[in-house]
Amino acid sequence: MDDKEFEKLRQEMVATQIERRGVRNQRVLTAMRQIPRHFFVSPRELEQAYEDHPLPIGEGQTISQPYIVALMTEALDLHGNENVLEVGTGSGYQAAILSMLAKTVHTVERIPSLAERARLVFARLGIENVHVHVGDGTLGWVDAAPYQGILVTAAAPYVPQPLLDQLDIGGKLVIPVGARYHQDLQLWRRVAADQYHHETILPVAFVPLLGEHGWNEKKWQEIDF
Repeated sequence: MDDKEFEKLRQEMVATQIERRGVRNQRVLTAMRQIPRHFFVSPRELEQAYEDHPLPIGEGQTISQPYIVALMTEALDLHGNENVLEVGTGSGYQAAILSMLAKTVHTVERIPSLAERARLVFARLGIENVHVHVGDGTLGWVDAAPYQGILVTAAAPYVPQPLLDQLDIGGKLVIPVGARYHQDLQLWRRVAADQYHHETILPVAFVPLLGEHGWNEKKWQEIDF
């Protein structure tokens, strides 16, 4: 498959999977049209790069369904001057989308091999405003805080307090919360130093957020509800 074929598939992806389902933010739609998703999937998944479902990327992780990437990004309502934190770099695709919408993106990945692979793709695409860190994403990345937007790409048992603490007043946090078979995508807003409002967007299914303020891997595997 050549670049023109991938370009056609990408435009169809945005029109049929994203715009048709109600995503209206033009900046988000433009980013989704421009970032080549096939750069972020494994060679064996290339032909499925623009299909309407998540794909495995190794290490038990996935690249999210395109619609979910767009929906979560739209919920942050970015305007271009923000400092954004992503928890769970994974393939790097979500961070690449954010790079077109925010001034700076800090993304934290606990698996070093995934972090390094994402760095290589960012370099290949000439993306310079994404900073990849290896660490426990449930702790956030305090050195670059506060953040006007935080996006979490794995399901947490509850909203990690460090992420709430690092959210700027007026900032938004998008995060899946719940157990293995029941999760809700939530939008949190920090409206004052010690006051937050939140709402549920829709049910979702994500891999677990592992870490000090996330799931224990063994406990996650034992969940049967």
